[in-house]
Amino acid sequence: MADQDRTTRGRAPALPPVTDRAAFQAELDRLRIREKAHTREGDAIAAARRRLPMVEVAADLELTGPDGPVTLLDAFEGRRQLVAYYFMWHDGHDAAGQCEGCTWVTSQVQELSYLHSRDITYAVFCQGPYGESRRYRDFMGWEVPWYSALPSQDELLTGRRVGMMHIVCYLRDGDRVFETYWTTLRGVEAMDYSYALMDLTVYGRQELWEDSPSGWPAVQGTPVDEVRLRSDGRPIPQWSRLAAGRSDALTPRP
Repeated sequence: MADQDRTTRGRAPALPPVTDRAAFQAELDRLRIREKAHTREGDAIAAARRRLPMVEVAADLELTGPDGPVTLLDAFEGRRQLVAYYFMWHDGHDAAGQCEGCTWVTSQVQELSYLHSRDITYAVFCQGPYGESRRYRDFMGWEVPWYSALPSQDELLTGRRVGMMHIVCYLRDGDRVFETYWTTLRGVEAMDYSYALMDLTVYGRQELWEDSPSGWPAVQGTPVDEVRLRSDGRPIPQWSRLAAGRSDALTPRP
């Protein structure tokens, strides 16, 4: 579908056809069959994920935390499981130049008590220096545990592309640590609810790659393979932080 068919060019977007309640419900009931099948398949995939083997990781791999060096084992905070999000980092850039994708998913993770109730710790392992990246955490107002993975990121992400966003799941058995699962790219949408809610709406995510009827709104000028997570040159949620008076400078002023 041509890009011009997916953008409104300033016009009001197209609308779905109007029908009566009975016809609407009949169409929804047909879709619900597919939704339930999708849910059951997701449950089956999760069941298979729980049956994966695991690989041991050195428990003493070094991270940097608020008080200096800590180990991977320390990051569990005494819990049995750890979910680590590996945050991409652009050295020397201010907040506007940091990863919009990592900002998007990290902004979604706020309430950790449900994870804790299942003996799971969540933490961000930033692929940048602790000082700069911690200032970004503070600029964004996030309160999640935050570490720099730089001292050990090659070992932590062995066989994978360092510098890419990842979710990695770990299991602790006493003082031993095991990796049980990892994912990247669209796999990190597991952290998100904004796009999940958009997917329920008639216009969806409004991105060019989506299969939508002609005339549906889409973000104009966005390449097909780009996720639209910036507004006026910076990650979308940063604007409210600037309005609150926070500085987006991440390196100390001379």
